[in-house]
Amino acid sequence: MSRLFSVFVAFVASFLLIGSAQAEVKVLTSIKPLQLIAAAVQDGVAIPEVLLPPGASPHNYALRPSDVRKVQSVDLLYWIGPDMEGFLPRVLNGRTLPSVAVQDLPGMKLRRFAEDSHSHAEDADEHDHDHRPGTLDAHLWLAPVNARVIAEKMAADLSAADPANAERYQSNAKAFDERLDALDQRLKKRLASVEGKPYFVFHEAFDYFEEAYGLKHAGVFSVAAEVQPGAQHVAAMRKRLQEVGKTCVFSEPPLRPRLAETLVAGLPVKLAELDALGGYTPATAQGYEQVLEKLGNDLAGCLESL
Repeated sequence: MSRLFSVFVAFVASFLLIGSAQAEVKVLTSIKPLQLIAAAVQDGVAIPEVLLPPGASPHNYALRPSDVRKVQSVDLLYWIGPDMEGFLPRVLNGRTLPSVAVQDLPGMKLRRFAEDSHSHAEDADEHDHDHRPGTLDAHLWLAPVNARVIAEKMAADLSAADPANAERYQSNAKAFDERLDALDQRLKKRLASVEGKPYFVFHEAFDYFEEAYGLKHAGVFSVAAEVQPGAQHVAAMRKRLQEVGKTCVFSEPPLRPRLAETLVAGLPVKLAELDALGGYTPATAQGYEQVLEKLGNDLAGCLESL
C-alpha cells in the first residue's frame, strides 16, 4: 500500500510541476494599442487582455469591480502612465505584481504640449484641460519608435516570467521590429503626397504620428463633448476654416462632436475620422501595424479627395 501511495504522490507532484511550468503568463494592458504590441510579442503563445472596452476614454474610464479584480490578479500589467490613465494609480497602489508605465521606459521619445496646443480660434471659450501646455503628450504609441521600445520591454519581461518560451518572445519582438521598418516605408510613401496640406482635428492626439511623417495640423477645435460651445466660439472656428479653404476636419470615433455639422455647413470642408486607439482591431501579431496604416490611409484619403 505504501508503495502504491508513493507512486501516486510522485505522479501528482510531477503533474503539478508540469502544469506550473506550462502555466500561461497572463498579460493585461490598459488600452488597445498596448494590447496589440503585446499580441505581437506573445504571438503563438497567448493572447493578452485589454482593460478598456472599445469606445471608452482612457482619460476618465470608470473601473468596474471586475476590472479591479483583474488589475490585481494578472501577472504583468502595462499602461501608458498617469498622464493618460488617471483612473489607474489608486488601484495600482494595491497591486503586488509587476506593473509597467511605458511612458517611463528608457529610450522613449516623448513630446510635451506646446503653448498653442489648444484651439487656434482666439475667442474660443472652451479648452481641453487634459492637454495643458507643458504637460506630457501621452499618445506616445503613435510613434513606431516608441512601439519598438515597448515591445522590447514586454519581450524581456515575458522571457523572465516564462523562460520556456523566451526564444519565441525574442523572435516575435525581432519580427515585429522588422515589420515596423516596412510599415514606416509604406507610410512615408503614402503620406508624401499630402505633406503640407492643412487639416484640423477636434482632439490633439496625433502629434507623434505627424512628427514621424512630416505632417502638421493647422488647428485644434478642442471642445468638451458634453459642452455645447457658444456662438462666439463657433464663429471663430468657422472663420479659421474659411481662411484655409478646402480642408478636412477630423474627429475620433465613436462620437463626432455635436457642433461638427454646424461648423462646416456651407464650407468646402470634409468631415472624417482618425482612430488613434483602434478599439475594434483584433488582437493579432499585425494589429498594431493595421492601426497605424489605417490612420495614414484615412488621413491621406480625405486630403487627396479635396
